[in-house]
Amino acid sequence: MKRLTGFGIRFIPALIAFIALISSGALAQDVKQPNAAGTFYPDNPAELSRMIQGFLETADPAQQEGRLFALILPHAGYGFSGPTAAAGFKLIQDKAYKTVIIIGTGHRYSFSGVSVYPEGIFRTPLGDLEVDKEFTRQLLNKDKEIFFQPRAFENEHSVEVQLPFLQKVLSGFKIVPIVTGDCTLDVCKKLAELLKIAIGSRSDVLVIASTDMYHGYDYQEADTVDNLTLSYLKNMDAEGLYYGLRERKLELCGGFGVVSTIILAKDLGHKKLDVLKHTNSAMVTGKMVKGTWTVGYASCAIDKEEGGAALLNKNQRKRLLEIARGSIKTYLTTGKKTEISEADPVLLKEMGAFVTLNEGGRLRGCIGNIVARAPLYLTVRDMAVEAAVGDPRFPQVNLSELKDIEIEISALSPLERIDSAEKIKLGTHGVIVKKGFNSGVFLPQVATETGWSKEEFLSNLCSHKAGLSADAWKDKSTEVYIFTAEVFSETSY
Repeated sequence: MKRLTGFGIRFIPALIAFIALISSGALAQDVKQPNAAGTFYPDNPAELSRMIQGFLETADPAQQEGRLFALILPHAGYGFSGPTAAAGFKLIQDKAYKTVIIIGTGHRYSFSGVSVYPEGIFRTPLGDLEVDKEFTRQLLNKDKEIFFQPRAFENEHSVEVQLPFLQKVLSGFKIVPIVTGDCTLDVCKKLAELLKIAIGSRSDVLVIASTDMYHGYDYQEADTVDNLTLSYLKNMDAEGLYYGLRERKLELCGGFGVVSTIILAKDLGHKKLDVLKHTNSAMVTGKMVKGTWTVGYASCAIDKEEGGAALLNKNQRKRLLEIARGSIKTYLTTGKKTEISEADPVLLKEMGAFVTLNEGGRLRGCIGNIVARAPLYLTVRDMAVEAAVGDPRFPQVNLSELKDIEIEISALSPLERIDSAEKIKLGTHGVIVKKGFNSGVFLPQVATETGWSKEEFLSNLCSHKAGLSADAWKDKSTEVYIFTAEVFSETSY
C-alpha cells in the first residue's frame, strides 16, 4: 500500500470538513446579501443594534391580549419609520414564533403575481436567517400566479428592513419572504388560501405585511388619506380596501399584501385590528410644509379577539342622526337635498345603511342600501329622505309630522356570502337571499322583534320579502349573504 504524502495528509481534514458541510446542507443554501444596509439602516452591527434597542425602549404600544397573529409595519428608512415599526415589534418581543412570513411589495422590479423566495439564507449585519423551505414548498407550484421570481428580491427593501428588528426581538425562527407585484383580488385571495393551508393549526406563525402609506407632497392630505385608509384596516374590510387602492382613494404601497393578510387573518378567526401608532415623515422631521415629500407610516396588530371596536363612536352616530333629520326637514321645506360635506374619515367611508322612521312606536318608513355606493354620510342623507317620502307602503311624511318621528339608523358591514344557514346568528346577522331576479333582506333586529326561529326567519324572508318559495333558502342555487348592523336611534342621544 502506498504511503500518503504530506500533501495528502494535510488534505484529509479539509476534505472531511467539506463533506460535512455538504451533508449539513450549508453549501447548498444560497445567501441573499443585504442591499438596504448602509442606506435604510446602519450597516455597522453595533450601531444597528443600539438604534433598534433605542426604538424598542421608547416604544409604548397598548398591550394586546393573547398571541398576535399579524403585524402591519412600515418599511422606510429607520430614521423615519423605525419608532413606528418598534411599536409593533415590541409586542412580539421574546415570543415563541417559529416561522415569520414577511409579505413585502416590489419597488424596483415590476411584475404580476406573487414571488415566494424558496430556500436559502437572508443575511443582515446582525447575522443570517434561514428561509423555511418546508413552508415555502406548500406555496410554490400550486398556482400559476404564485411563483419564484428572483429579480423581485434583488434590489428590494420591503422584506429586508423587517429582518434586523426581528433578529432583535425573536430567536429560533425561520422566515418566509414574499414580494407581491400587481395582483388581482383573486390572487390576493389565493395567496391567503395557500398560507391558510400551510399554517394549518399552528399557533407559532407570525405574519408581517410590510407597507408604507400616503406618498405625496401635501402633509395635510397625507393625514386625511391615511385616516381613511386606517378606517378600512380597523374594519378589516379587505375587499373595500382592495378597490379603494385600485381607485387611488386609499394608499398603501404594500396594499396587496395587506389585503391578503386581512383575508387570511379573518379566515383563521383573527378579527380584531388595532392601530398602535400612526405618523408621517413630515411630522417626524418637523417639515410640515406643503410641497415637501411626505410618506405615511402606521403600525397595526391583528389578534384573535372577536368584536373589536365599534364601527362608529358616539359623536359619529349623533352626527348621522343630525344629518338624517336635517335632510328630511330641508327636503320637506324646499324639495331639495341638503348640501353637506364631512371631514370625518369614518363617515367618508363607503358603507351600506338603512334609515328607519317610527311614529308612536309604529313603522312609518324604512329605506336603505345594503351594498355601499357612496360615503356613509351621503347614504344616510339620501335614505332618510327616501324613507320619509319614497317608501311605497306608507303615505309621505309631512312637515308637521316630523316632530313626532323617531329616526333609527342601521350602519351595515360588508356582505359575506355563506354556504350554510348554520353560520347565521339570529339577532346578530342581517340576511339577504337572492335567486335570479328575486331578492329580499331582513335586518338583524327583525329576528329580535319577531322572536322567530331561524327556519321561520328564513322562510318569511324568502316568501314575504323575496317572492320565492318558503324553503328557497335550502336550495343550493339560492345565494345567501349575511352582514352585521350597528343600530342606533335618537332615543339614545
